[in-house]
Formats: sequence, C-alpha cells, structure tokens
Amino acid sequence: MTTSTRGAARVPAVLVLEDGRTFRGRAYGAVGETFGEAVFSTGMTGYQETLTDPSYDRQIVVATAPQIGNTGWNDEDDESARIWVSGYVVRDPARVPSNWRAKRSLDDELERQGVVGISGIDTRALTRHLRERGSMRAGIFSGEALAPEADLLARVQDQPQMKGASLYEEVATKEAYVVPAVGEKRFTVAAIDLGIKGMTPHRMAERGIEVHVLPATATAADVYAVDPDGVFFSNGPGDPATADGPVALMTAVLERRTPLFGICFGNQILGRALGFGTYKLKYGHRGINQPVQDRTTGKVEVTAHNHGFAVDAPLDKVSETKFGRAEVSHVCLNDNVVEGLQLLDQPAFSVQYHPEAAAGPHDAAYLFDRFVSLMEGQRA
Repeated sequence: MTTSTRGAARVPAVLVLEDGRTFRGRAYGAVGETFGEAVFSTGMTGYQETLTDPSYDRQIVVATAPQIGNTGWNDEDDESARIWVSGYVVRDPARVPSNWRAKRSLDDELERQGVVGISGIDTRALTRHLRERGSMRAGIFSGEALAPEADLLARVQDQPQMKGASLYEEVATKEAYVVPAVGEKRFTVAAIDLGIKGMTPHRMAERGIEVHVLPATATAADVYAVDPDGVFFSNGPGDPATADGPVALMTAVLERRTPLFGICFGNQILGRALGFGTYKLKYGHRGINQPVQDRTTGKVEVTAHNHGFAVDAPLDKVSETKFGRAEVSHVCLNDNVVEGLQLLDQPAFSVQYHPEAAAGPHDAAYLFDRFVSLMEGQRA
C-alpha cells in the first residue's frame, strides 16, 4: 500500500529487517509501506536499469553507492515498462539531477510509480549486516504506516520467503511480440520471457536476429511455430526450483538439438534440465562489477549480475547428462559460484550474469556472438 505526497523527504521512515534490526531515515519516493527481500546492489551507476529490471520483483534494493539520483530519470533507459523493485534504500539522494537526457528526478519517478523508499540511513552498515546475516525479509514504513516497532516486525515476519517463490509468470509478457532484426535478417530466435530486459532482444537484433519474444507459458509448439534457428531463455525473478514449466520446455528444445542460449534464470533452468540442483545464495550477486572467468578461454570479465540463486554443478570435472557431456564454463572469482554451463556434444550454453549489460560493463557482449556462431554451425 502506498500513498504519494509532496515533500516526502521531510517524512520520517523506518526500515525493519526480519531479524529485528531497524534503520530510521526519511521517506524517499512514495510514502506508505512496502515489503520484500532486502538485497544490496554494488553498481555505482545504472540505477534506472536496476529499478526496471523484472528480476528484482519483490525485492527491496539497497544501493551501496553513497549518492544516488545524480543523473535523474530519462525516457530511454528503462529495461521494462515499469519499476519492479518493491522498495529502494539510499543513503544520500541527489538534491538536483544533472544530465542532458533527464526528464525528472529519481524520487519524482519513484513517487509517480508508487514505489516506497527510504533515504538518510547508513547503507554501509546495512550492507555489512546483510553480508553477515544474509538477504532477508524487510519492510519500509513511512507516514501513516508508522507504528510501534514490534507491530512492524510482526508484519515483516508474516511475509513470504523468497525461497520457494514462483515469480517469473508475474513479470513476463502475456502476449508474444517481435523485435525485428537491425539491417539484414540473418536468423530467427524464439526468446522465452521469464523476466526479460529490453536491451537483451536489442543486442540480438543488432546481430541480424529477428527475435520472437514469447510468454513464460509458451509450449514447444509455440516455439517451433516461429521456425527458430535458436532458442533463448531469459533472466527472471524467484526460485528456479519452482520453474517446472520452463524446465520441461528447455528439455524439449534440447531433445531437438536446437541451438540454445540462457542467461541468469535461464542458466538455472539449463542446470535443472541437465539434472543439477539449485540453491539459494547467502546474499547473492548484484551489481555491475562482478569478476567472472571464462574457463574456455581463461579470460576474466567484469560483469553485470542480479541473482540470489545458483546452480549446484561440479567445478572440477565434466559431467555426464542425458544430453551428453556438460561442464562449468564460467566461474565467479569472488566465491567460485557457477556462472556458466555448456554442453560439449550439442549446441547449448548459458551464463548466470547479464551480457546485455545496458549500464555496462560490456566485457561479456561476445556471448551473443557465440550464440550466433552456434546457429551458423547448425545451419552449415
């Protein structure tokens, strides 16, 4: 529930974590109450892309950069049609946005879309707390939503956990649509929308790919009705253990040996389709500065991430699956989390991070070219 009011910066607000820790500050954006999983994002830039990323559905995002909002809000950088975060936490909101593309301030856009936030708290202390204790349920309360802390804590603890949450259908398109190739059309790709970001089909279109974006509920018949040269599975929110439908669809694609590429949630779906498990990370990877090694080349990339779950696959050996041999192709250098998978006997691979990286960096853009190479090889 949210209510908008001008002068929100003067309204007291409180952030309540499920373990009882609280942080008091000022309202930022809309005034009211909101609930979600408290997570932190380490990006210094790209807050507009973060806020409109469907993968952040039902999460309260803590910005670790000390000042947020300097470049305001424009009408070009949204990754979807709306802000998806449940709430936003910043330390020092910019007083005046300054960018030639800015149309309005960040707090005005948060208010316009009814997103409850909080500012003026020690986000460094909050981030350290989440790193030690793990991501957890939280609530932001301001204005008339304020109440005794014990009552607010009880409301936070009544909220559902992220583990076991099925969210991808909430954020996916309900109707199929087409993103045309830029220039000469070379390939057709069926992209399964599990929470796709707008820049992803654009990156493919730049490479001459006509992208048919299909709902999360698409069937194998829907996929092959577009006569695809390749199939793509997108990023998305929630627990991959709940995604039985997408796993069944990917299994059908693998059985037909169609070139396949998955990112983020799509990586976890490939892991499940190959017989691996998934698990929840303590606090996840979120931001645009995560180091990953491509084990096929030895190259280290700085990459954009947003995930709280990971694939449980062996790092030290090639695994036998019902679709042939599979191996971990990418690994996070911070904690050895699986960041990519590839099949060795048919054209399929995935990564856990975001190669479209609209806010940067672009170290991983070559992965779209790798997908093109798979389709070229299959056609040949």
